[in-house]
Amino acid sequence: MIPYGRQEITEEDISEVEKVLRSDYLTQGEAVPKFEKSVAGYCGVNYGIAVNSATSALHISCVALNLSPGDWLWTSPNTFVASANCAIYCGANIDFVDIDPNTYNMSIESLSDKLKKADKLGKLPKIVIPVHFAGQPCNMPAIHDLSKRYGFKIIEDASHAIGASYDKKKIGSCLHSDITVFSFHPVKIITTAEGGMALTNNEEVADRLSRLRTHGITKDKKRMIKKSDNEIWNYQQIELGFNYRMNDIQGTLGLSQMKRIDKYIHRRHEIAKKYDLELKKLPVKTPWQSPKAYSSYHLYPIILRDNLGNNSQKKLYEQLNKNKIAANLHYIPVHRHPYYENLGFKKNDFPEAEKFHQKAISIPIYATLKNDQQEHIIKTLKEVKLG
Repeated sequence: MIPYGRQEITEEDISEVEKVLRSDYLTQGEAVPKFEKSVAGYCGVNYGIAVNSATSALHISCVALNLSPGDWLWTSPNTFVASANCAIYCGANIDFVDIDPNTYNMSIESLSDKLKKADKLGKLPKIVIPVHFAGQPCNMPAIHDLSKRYGFKIIEDASHAIGASYDKKKIGSCLHSDITVFSFHPVKIITTAEGGMALTNNEEVADRLSRLRTHGITKDKKRMIKKSDNEIWNYQQIELGFNYRMNDIQGTLGLSQMKRIDKYIHRRHEIAKKYDLELKKLPVKTPWQSPKAYSSYHLYPIILRDNLGNNSQKKLYEQLNKNKIAANLHYIPVHRHPYYENLGFKKNDFPEAEKFHQKAISIPIYATLKNDQQEHIIKTLKEVKLG
């Protein structure tokens, strides 16, 4: 079976991880800070705070920006549920902004219209989380301009987008946001097995993110509250935090993988270019790319044309799987999940996201996809009778 995405683990990766396993530190050693420095340097940002998942990074990012009960957070419905769940964890209210039918990212027009209405109602969001879906960067300059007008903070969910750029500026630079979050799950561009990172240029935010991932504990004497000449205080919990640390095994794997990140993305572009060429005569729409954006191509979603029958998506999905091709669906709109429908969301609330879900299938794309495997995928797509 050809998976829709997968990791590459090299002998060098294994050797580097083995060194950690034979060392004195499996956690809280030197590996994670080195990995953080590597990612931050690559993106051109001041601080990187590694954690055990992108979900954890989203959660503590919301806490670090003081999202609280009664506040609103807006995100895209075309994403994994973690992009919205982070608001619920903080007791905040959640809402969504429909997607652009070309980029499948948060629609700037829809966001602007929704902000105007929310302003009149006194229900502006405290945080907006744009999602760089499939590795295609959002129009962050436009979102940033709206944030200055309406006063909200920005967390970029760049779980798909390490290595991507907009206007030749790396995603993760936080040029147009307060925090950017990456994922290092095995199907992402690089992997730490599980893991994530929050990046920021704000020293205070970085300091708080670091505390929040470690139970709210500080070792900085300047931040300690309780002091005594007769007691030893080499650390203090000064707020409620979480056990979200990344361990040194993961950090070392990530540091090793960072050496190949540009090679991985270049290969993904080669695969996407071939798909673009070979599928252009089929009744599908291939991913549109903004001339200002450079995608990391985490996913390659194809969209079935509107004139095909209602059963075409299911038929294609089944035929691909029958031919040992593990296609996937990205994503069931968040607001259509039972948990969110119980919060009051319903069908047709965000029609572009729902239309996308009913027509889209992600076909395999990853750095180690072999040429003959891609040929098999293309051949199968050409042979399936749609409609």
